[in-house]
Amino acid sequence: MNSLETLTVFFGWCTAINIGVFVLACIFVILMPGPAVRMHSKMFELDKVDLSRQYFQYLAQYKIAILVLNLIPYIALKIMG
Repeated sequence: MNSLETLTVFFGWCTAINIGVFVLACIFVILMPGPAVRMHSKMFELDKVDLSRQYFQYLAQYKIAILVLNLIPYIALKIMG
């Protein structure tokens, strides 16, 4: 069941889904900052400057996680297969 091809397909779909979620999060933060800022500033009691910094940090860390945990294993499995 855990053949090389199965793992390759698994990591390929994980990469695609995570990139989709990342793009949606970027679109949400860029195109609709008002609702996001209002909601999160009330939830976490942060001002707009701190919240913008947190959004950027979240997106940067999520992008690194996608690369390290999804894309790199996918590429390695493609090379091995």
